[in-house]
Parts: sequence; C-alpha cells; structure tokens
Amino acid sequence: MTEEKLSLQGLIFEAIELDVKDHILTIRLNRPKRKNAINPTMAAEIIYALDYAKQERDIRVVVLAANGDVFCAGGDLSAMTGKVQETTSTVPVRGAQDEIALRFRHLNKPSIACVQGNLFAGALLFLCNVTHAIAAEGVKFSAPEIKRGIWPFMVMGGLFRIMPQRAALDFVMRGNAISTEQAEKWGLINEAVPADALQDHVASLAAELASLAPGSMSMGLAAFVKQDDMDFDSALPFLRTQIEAIVKSPDAIEGITAFLEKREPKWD
Repeated sequence: MTEEKLSLQGLIFEAIELDVKDHILTIRLNRPKRKNAINPTMAAEIIYALDYAKQERDIRVVVLAANGDVFCAGGDLSAMTGKVQETTSTVPVRGAQDEIALRFRHLNKPSIACVQGNLFAGALLFLCNVTHAIAAEGVKFSAPEIKRGIWPFMVMGGLFRIMPQRAALDFVMRGNAISTEQAEKWGLINEAVPADALQDHVASLAAELASLAPGSMSMGLAAFVKQDDMDFDSALPFLRTQIEAIVKSPDAIEGITAFLEKREPKWD
C-alpha cells in the first residue's frame, strides 16, 4: 500500500504559521490572544506539520517558536467543555493532542523549542520531547494542573525522562513555577540566553544541525528512541547492528571520503 504523500499546498493554517528555509521548518504558534493555548485546531495543525517534516528529506531541522509574550499556556480549557469550536483551518486531522509528544519523539530529526515566554502545563509535551530547548532568561515554567484539581498525566511520560525524579515529582505535586536557571539545572532546557539573543542563538543552532549528515542524524535519533526502552544488555546488541549499518550508508561513505580528500562533505 502506497503511503500518503502530504502537501502544504492550498491548506489554510489558522493556529500556527509555517516557514521553510535552508532545510529548516519553523512552526510558530499563533494564538497570542489566547496565550497560544493548544486547542484541537492547533494540535491538528502541529501534527500535520510534523508528519510533513518527517516525510520531506529536504527538511533537516524543525524549530518550534511562538508569537506573543507567552510561549504556550498548555491546553485550552475552554476547548475541554466539549463545545464544537468554529475554525477556518482546512488542515486534515491526523491525531489527538497528546500525540504531539509522539510525533516529536519519533520525528527522527533535530527539533528545537525556541521559548521566548512563559510555558505552562500541557506545553511541556513540546518541551520534553524536542531534542533541544533554548529559553530566554527570565522565562518561567510550571505544571499548575494540581491547583485546578487536575493531574498532568500525559506530561509525565516525557518529564520523568528529562528531569530527576524527585525534582519532577515536586514540580507536578505542588504546581509551582521554576526559573530558567532551575530548568537548566534540572535538564528541562539545554540553555537560557538573554532575550535579545534568543532568535539568533536558535537560528545558529538550527543552521549547525541542518549542516550535518541528515541520513545519519535520522538513523541515530531513531536508534536513540528505540534503545531508550531497552535494558542495557539488550541495547548493546541492537546498537551494534546500527553501527554496522550506518558505516555502509551514503552519508558515512560521503563523510569518510570527504575527510580523506580534505574537503567539506556534500549531503544529498
């Protein structure tokens, strides 16, 4: 059965903006008046964009950014009432909101969260499943669900793979915000940078990642996710098969040849 070929042509995106340039797809959350809260339309559009990015070999890196002062307030509570919301979006629905985490985890390409403003609750689904998270200094992070009588069940899957267990438990049990300094210390973000340097810093990181062997990057990230679910004794034999396969790949052949010829590699 032929796999469906996705296209952006003719689609109307209501809750996000997309830009593709220099092998980098930027997904920009675009509900600033609603603090970029995730509603069904935004979820559907992000999932479609990530599926498209995974399909397109020419896209080597995905950047997740946001318009407005808040990066993302988490799930849109008004959308949880069950009331149907009108939308102008024509983007096909390919999965539910919680599947965003799976799409990032199995994207098998570098993904960067460019966090310019505070990030709350369900937005941690983004932060815990991208490969890199860079935040502006002064940004706050919180999982405040307990203060609303809710528990961040879906967030825990990624959060406890990123943060130390006791720190993560306290984070969700009390719902208190943490600073960029604390988030960096606990591994929730890679780095905090001055707000006026954030865009350039993320652009530089994205360009660097996009310049590296795309096939090998994809294979390596896929293996990372797979071995993460294995015990050590099972992981090593699997990883041995991967190194045996990758040295025969076009990227490895080109990389080794370029090194021996003292030139820069040219990735297809």
